[in-house]
Amino acid sequence: MKKMFLVTIMILLQGVLVAQEVSQINVNGVEIPVVFEKDASLPITSVQLVVKNAGSMEDGANEGIAKFLAGMLGEGTKEMGATAFAEELEFRAISLGAHTGIETLVFEVSALKEQFPYALGMLQKLLKSPNFSKGSFDKIKLLTLGMLSNKESDFDYIANLNLQKLIFENTPFAHAYSGDVKSIKALKLKDVETFYKERINLESLIIVAGGDIELDELKKLLLPVLSEIKHGKRRDMAYFDANKNAKELVVHKESEQAYIYFGAPFYMKSGDPEAYKAKVASFILGESGFGSRLMEEVRVKRGLAYSSYSRNSIGKSSSSFTGHLQTKNENLEEAKKVVAAEIKRFVDEGVSEDELAQAKRFLLGSEPLRNETLSQRLSRAFFEYYSGFELGHSKKQLEKIEALSLEDLNSFIKKHDEITALSFSVVTKREKP
Repeated sequence: MKKMFLVTIMILLQGVLVAQEVSQINVNGVEIPVVFEKDASLPITSVQLVVKNAGSMEDGANEGIAKFLAGMLGEGTKEMGATAFAEELEFRAISLGAHTGIETLVFEVSALKEQFPYALGMLQKLLKSPNFSKGSFDKIKLLTLGMLSNKESDFDYIANLNLQKLIFENTPFAHAYSGDVKSIKALKLKDVETFYKERINLESLIIVAGGDIELDELKKLLLPVLSEIKHGKRRDMAYFDANKNAKELVVHKESEQAYIYFGAPFYMKSGDPEAYKAKVASFILGESGFGSRLMEEVRVKRGLAYSSYSRNSIGKSSSSFTGHLQTKNENLEEAKKVVAAEIKRFVDEGVSEDELAQAKRFLLGSEPLRNETLSQRLSRAFFEYYSGFELGHSKKQLEKIEALSLEDLNSFIKKHDEITALSFSVVTKREKP
């Protein structure tokens, strides 16, 4: 195993000196990054195998296949089956599973320190022989169809899905990540096996691990596990902007409330040096709950909704501005006008000195709460690495937030007028003729 350059950041947290580092593990000629933190405060160890370009944006013609695959990976091995595999894990208090996001698929294992080698052995068995049997496939298909049936009366889900279809039209994000009834019924076991073989490979891996274990010992335990994963094609992640053409889609349901989801482009990519300004602006406009601009205008002043929320989403594959609220059916049009007007006023006039001061107090003051647990710290370290930053980037962002001037923030807000190009997705009750 080659000795690789080690990047280390020391974080003083609650009186404990915590070391996070990024190193490499060589598996069959592939250098795989390992994001690691040793934490012996509890006798627990965890590891994630993060597979890039294996999430729902890769579904293609088989909508929902990435999430379907994650479900099948929860069915144990072909030899043991779901029940025996689960019983082995439960007996030793081991957590082992898989889940998907938009961009990635993740295998995750957590266990007591003494059971961790056994837990990795079970992961190795799963990687070697996942339960791609007809029985397992039929079970996950039945469960997925049942879940989708329930979604037919979930008006938040419908409004949100339709918003994604509006603002990301003709992109990989314009579909239900769990699929729909038609796509799941059409899915074949061979499709799932092919997706697994094409997407799960050494070249796409990032390891995220931590707990009561030394890094060298972790790598030694991981080698036989990772050797079960084949070579594959290294893929570049595509990027898509949200639709700049404002559109509206209204779906009529027997609903006592109007469900309003809105969205627009936000022209900022992951790694942008002004991301900290976007964080402050988003917090003030609609992400801070009570006290936010939208909450003040929609609920406090007009009583149009119990809550109103908006946020900027900045990712490697897409970025957007989205939000939502519920209101009485008869207040639908007024609520939409208030939201659109307040967002335009926000862009045109910016924020006040007091709003900036309050945002700084919260964002800086709540920082320790976002770093309390090992899981939180590893998630942040992974995000920093995955986004192309050095470890410790988040701390530097906070320093920039602390120094941010009102003039700089308002100048930033004014140049992002693309968020006023709002598309609306609505679920409401049809008016009586």
